[in-house]
Amino acid sequence: MKEKYLDDLREIREMMNRSSRFISLSGLSGISAGITALVGAYLAHHTLQSYQHELGHHPTDLPVEVLFRLLIIALFTLVIALATGIWFTTRETQKRNLKIWDAQTKRLLINLFIPLTTGGILCLMLFLKGFAGMAAPLTLVFYGLSLVNASKYTLDEIRSLGLLEIALGLLAFYFIGYGLIFWAIGFGILHIAYGLYMHLKYKS
Repeated sequence: MKEKYLDDLREIREMMNRSSRFISLSGLSGISAGITALVGAYLAHHTLQSYQHELGHHPTDLPVEVLFRLLIIALFTLVIALATGIWFTTRETQKRNLKIWDAQTKRLLINLFIPLTTGGILCLMLFLKGFAGMAAPLTLVFYGLSLVNASKYTLDEIRSLGLLEIALGLLAFYFIGYGLIFWAIGFGILHIAYGLYMHLKYKS
């Protein structure tokens, strides 16, 4: 009798865990984030066309207006990606009659944003110091670490995506002059592929 009771509790807990894990993952939010990232990468490439050969491990002397334009592009890309992601996730959560905010969501966001914020601050400092070539590889690495760190509170596919982002970031460091291409692959193409996979698998 006691074993049956424990089995029932375990099954209920697993069901609740699966339900709460769904809220952070909408396939359409991944697709929208990927498309937004590709647009941002195109605008950044257009801005850096005349300075592409200077992006390496050494500091560059980019004009202030170019740095400002790149920061604006990065900010708008981030805001649009987050806004569409929140919208699709909220819509999916309401469709499933689940709560958008609970203890599971809080733990996920904390574990996601600690390495993400650390990496963002480090990239910004390097960028302002002139090491613009390192920004793209570092954002991929820290974003991948964030996904892996948060993956225990969400679906297993997030961990795989995080490991791919880390691998791309390391490759981008090795091929430092092509960082923007790797960035477009990591934040653009991988997100779209992940979003399509999640949408087809989970209908989310």
